[in-house]
Amino acid sequence: MSAVQPVFADVDTGIDDALALIYLLASEDSDLVGIASTGGNIPVGQVCANNLGLLELCGAPAIPVSKGADEPLCGHWPERGNFHGPTGLGYAQAPPTERRLTDYDATTAWVRAAHAFPGELIGVVTGPLTNLALALRAEPALPTLLRRLVIMGGAFGDQQQAEWNIRVDPDAAGEVFAGWAGRQRLPIVCGLELTQRVAMTPEILARLSGPAPVIRFIEDALRFYFESHRDRGFGYLAYLHDPLAAAVALDPELVATRPATVEITAAGATVADWSLNREANAHIGIGVDPADFFDRFIGRVAALAGAYSDMGGGGGGGGGGAGVTTTGAASGAGTDK
Repeated sequence: MSAVQPVFADVDTGIDDALALIYLLASEDSDLVGIASTGGNIPVGQVCANNLGLLELCGAPAIPVSKGADEPLCGHWPERGNFHGPTGLGYAQAPPTERRLTDYDATTAWVRAAHAFPGELIGVVTGPLTNLALALRAEPALPTLLRRLVIMGGAFGDQQQAEWNIRVDPDAAGEVFAGWAGRQRLPIVCGLELTQRVAMTPEILARLSGPAPVIRFIEDALRFYFESHRDRGFGYLAYLHDPLAAAVALDPELVATRPATVEITAAGATVADWSLNREANAHIGIGVDPADFFDRFIGRVAALAGAYSDMGGGGGGGGGGAGVTTTGAASGAGTDK
């Protein structure tokens, strides 16, 4: 097992974000030092509740969870679909918890974490880039403070497709890519062409079994996600966009990448210039071994579920600030990823 790595996650916790957090919590080489919540799949209040509930579910220590943006830098969220269910967790329910949000916002959380682990912190963003753009405004040195940044977002095919995380806040995405342009450590970008290669199926899910609450949660969440993908014509499967990004954050060798200059259109499409005639601002993921990824995902989550059963359930408090519990669903849901 590799050395333990400090990780900061910025999420808009729908189903695949939830599985990404579970993966990080299940990984012995990950020290999840903070979670930033942003609106996206669902409103930010429900995202916060989901994050706190997931920590409770997994028996995690007191990891700081901070509330972030609930609207893009300019404008308002596009209409949300129902791809993740009313609470963002499909048919699953996170347990109630007494954990609380921090008394500082997600922008501050990003900056504090980067300064607490200079040159060591790994950032992974699986939602809109609003929080990170605001943190970059507050601390322009952020690209040099992070050891690695992994972004789930964008689509880099022949057609200019606007992927959800970028489309909902193209201004934030533009600021982030501009801020990392020409840096020694470019962000690794996991776009749809990459993440759609890791498709969870009922057969793969069957490798996870047992009475542990974590397993039941994953089964209930993915059953909804399977149905959501089927209803959109993809088949009875589920693309694990965000868990792949989490896995790449811990081990970038999991994917093959290619440097490019990424531009964001006004409509939120990502356009890659592969010529390298300009400063590159990203390493775009172009290849992954799905079997390798799923071996990691299944193995780590199964180990977490076993540890949970041995402990008899999770617990632990949170930081200071306003309390949020996982009871009471917020209105609105969904994303197109």
